[in-house]
Amino acid sequence: MDIRIAGKYRLGRKIGSGSFGDIYIGTHLLTGEEVGIKLESTKTKHPQLLYESKIYKILQGGTGIPNIRWYGVEGDYNVMVIDLLGPSLEDLFNFCNRKFSLKTVLMLADQMLSRIEYLHSKSFIHRDIKPDNYLMGLGRRANQVYMIDFGLAKKYRDPKSHIHIPYRENKNLTGTARYASINTHLGIEQSRRDDLESLGYVLMYFLRGSLPWQGLKAATKKQKYEKISEKKMATPTESLCKGFPTEFVVFFQYVRSLRFDDKPDYAYLRKLFRDLFVREGFTWDYVFDWTILKYAQQQNSRPSSSRPADGAYGGAAAQQREDARDAEAALRRLGLHSGTPAAADPDPFTAAMRQKTEEELRKMTVKEGQQAAEGTEEKAAADGAVTGDAATGQAGPHGQREIGGYKGPEPTRWGDWDIKGRCSDF
Repeated sequence: MDIRIAGKYRLGRKIGSGSFGDIYIGTHLLTGEEVGIKLESTKTKHPQLLYESKIYKILQGGTGIPNIRWYGVEGDYNVMVIDLLGPSLEDLFNFCNRKFSLKTVLMLADQMLSRIEYLHSKSFIHRDIKPDNYLMGLGRRANQVYMIDFGLAKKYRDPKSHIHIPYRENKNLTGTARYASINTHLGIEQSRRDDLESLGYVLMYFLRGSLPWQGLKAATKKQKYEKISEKKMATPTESLCKGFPTEFVVFFQYVRSLRFDDKPDYAYLRKLFRDLFVREGFTWDYVFDWTILKYAQQQNSRPSSSRPADGAYGGAAAQQREDARDAEAALRRLGLHSGTPAAADPDPFTAAMRQKTEEELRKMTVKEGQQAAEGTEEKAAADGAVTGDAATGQAGPHGQREIGGYKGPEPTRWGDWDIKGRCSDF
């Protein structure tokens, strides 16, 4: 059946479910552009989509915030049309066999922190920070992290007077228990600090592969929440972060030390992870773990006839050297290369890229310092992904990105990502 939305979008297949509705791919009838369409039954007991659409409108223009195209009612459904995005970080985590490298986690953390800071600057807290609610973009924005699903978001202060909401207790748990802050488990009203503590749990989930309070069994949901809370409070931060850089312990110590109405020092937290990134000798090139896996898939799926002959590179020996350089570049970008850090690496490519990384991070920091704290955020991460400077790779023909040994098209449509599992939102 051909279902039209707002007279200009055709409803396509279902691609997932969000907190309060189902998500479909839609197509603009005139341009053929793909969009995300979220449907919510008008008969639902607690409608949320209108509220969420209003928050999207407040956040419009922010980096990593999808554009809302239309909101209205069609038949028995409330409908929101929004930018179509790529897979969620949970989808990509599964794609990468449920482990992310330190390099990937640090590059993600930088953008995820900035999305939270921007939301807070607009006087809202998210209250459901989790991997499903962060998505990667498509096309030129394939390396940009987006924040979505604001159905549980809440205003924590008056936008004009900046008067903070009052401290309250005996609140029901709102959000996802796995990533909820300890104070949320204790029934304390959520504020900015709780979004950040949830982010910390997400980062450790990515690094560890799971959290200590996963898989607990209980007869009822309430009992399960209590077990999660008990395990979370009984797990020292040092134990949670064991085997990983101390910066993650420092992150938790800082966010847990914040008082209810304190404004977090987002720049301090970003610098904490950026300094670690440089010290580890990583290159800020936006080559994530899934970038390499996807590239490997594409290479393996190419027919042998389309692969270059030995002579094209000056013989088999030259081809082997070329492959070795590509493999080493891949390992270096994943942070898996052995030996001394890049600062002491005699390889001039590594040294140059390290210097470029430090320069880019300095520019990002300076740009953030120049921007107003309210209503703006740094765009360096997203801009770097598309401007094609030496650190991020240059755009080649047909929208291809060339980084080190990589030559592969960016995913521009939902179908470019053959990922099993659900995408929780756009």
